[in-house]
Amino acid sequence: MSLWTSSISFARPSDFVPTFLRLAVLLSGIIIALSLLRRTPQDKAGNVVPPGPKGFPVLGVFLYLSKYPELSLHKWAKQYGSIYSFMIGDQRFVILSDPNVVKDILVTNGAIFSSRKEMFLKVQTILVHRGITASGYNETWRKHRRIAAKILTARAVATYTPAIEFEAKEMIRTLLVDGKAGAAAINPQPYASRFALNNNGHLRHPHRIHGVRPSRQGGATYLARVHQLIYHSPSLARNVTGAVSNAVDFFPLLRRFPNRMTSRAKKLHQDILDFNSPYLADIEARLKRGDDVPDCQAKTLLLTREEEELDDLDIIIMCGTLIIGGVETTASIQQWFAAHIAGCPDIQEKAQAELDRVCGRDRLPNADDEKDLPYLRAIAKEVARFHNPFWLGTPHMSTEDFAYRGSFIPKDTVVIGNTWTMHRDPMRHPDPYTFNPDRYANDKTPSADSAHLPDVMERDHWSFGIGRRICPGVILAEREVFLGLAHMLWAFKIAPIPGVPIDLKEYDGVSGCSPVPFVVRLTPRDASVAEVLGL
Repeated sequence: MSLWTSSISFARPSDFVPTFLRLAVLLSGIIIALSLLRRTPQDKAGNVVPPGPKGFPVLGVFLYLSKYPELSLHKWAKQYGSIYSFMIGDQRFVILSDPNVVKDILVTNGAIFSSRKEMFLKVQTILVHRGITASGYNETWRKHRRIAAKILTARAVATYTPAIEFEAKEMIRTLLVDGKAGAAAINPQPYASRFALNNNGHLRHPHRIHGVRPSRQGGATYLARVHQLIYHSPSLARNVTGAVSNAVDFFPLLRRFPNRMTSRAKKLHQDILDFNSPYLADIEARLKRGDDVPDCQAKTLLLTREEEELDDLDIIIMCGTLIIGGVETTASIQQWFAAHIAGCPDIQEKAQAELDRVCGRDRLPNADDEKDLPYLRAIAKEVARFHNPFWLGTPHMSTEDFAYRGSFIPKDTVVIGNTWTMHRDPMRHPDPYTFNPDRYANDKTPSADSAHLPDVMERDHWSFGIGRRICPGVILAEREVFLGLAHMLWAFKIAPIPGVPIDLKEYDGVSGCSPVPFVVRLTPRDASVAEVLGL
């Protein structure tokens, strides 16, 4: 029976029973302790596992990483250097905090360090060993990556650009209306999410949404399902699937007992099935009837399913990961932009003067303007550096023993590029804790190309990943972010609400992040805004 009409169900979950939890941790600790006694942290040549924080018996450093993990990693980088290690349960981690070390290990030796750990929640439960973000470095991953790349090339992105420009216009139009032309405080976060989602929809299985809130009427409407998967599930996913966000991945005995994290992972898996299945079924039926179906990921997957040996779950999960991965990153960067820029009137004025010089006040910015708007590009890069959506970077895993400058990295070690520390390296980014777009004033290189510069110290930022596992949608993401920011600044003066501070330190999630809810005032810059938007 096809998954389009029959979704997978799971037993109803329950929370941890405290007695079982204590017992599971105790037994896991005994097993881990015995295994550690047999483990030799060095290779035959005498290279030793890099030193690092010891943490607690059994738990390792897990408790230090349960809140603001980027700060702990940053502190340890200062203490132990650019490469250090620690344990969480039965898993060894090696943390890389220097761009040159990251390049040497994760890029130059990418054949060894491009795999993923088989995380119980993300890989086994949510994505069921599918999806290019979580799959091991194997033929399945190569196939899925190649398929995804077909719809994410620069040429393909050029064909999506008119739709992105349309969605950017719709975003500022609804912000103008809902914000009552600056008379009402408004939270721009759901509007940024809708903008990213609709852009993503042109790639996945074309279907756009018009509002930012689900209907109060009954029925599983498209928008209601979107809110569940996009506005709630990404935060849920971050807290379940982050590099160090849950204990279940590192204490195997916990998986034998009902627990909240496993329940959430199963629900997220079901959300992906429930959301994608109806639209895939519709597209499949239209293809069989011979209807004209716009080019999209779903169409590509369905037409090549036999040639590529894809099953229903392959197609569903590939579409689902495009939603969560593609929407979350670009929406997060735009949300942080709105939160941060509200307190930077001087930066706004400089960017708006540039926009007015290039675009004037009688038309909206478009993709062709990007080459003439260097300061706006610099703002986008600085937001990505300062508010990277993934503080820890997506973890890699070694597939064989490796020695590097006297340090031993055993097989099956999780290796993380510490983007928080690299983005705050004063050698590459002077005065790194200051939000300063001028640091990118002479940087004309797109992020997709910057990731491959010979001198890694010239790379703009690390928000889109590292080496062979770099985000395949970086070209699309950069186009979306630029147009979203350009439209916002063309249309509005973005200001905080007096007496209602915007928190730039707190965030949602554990290892991936977007701002906690905030409100701003979006005042149209002049009467031409409403005129150009047709209001």
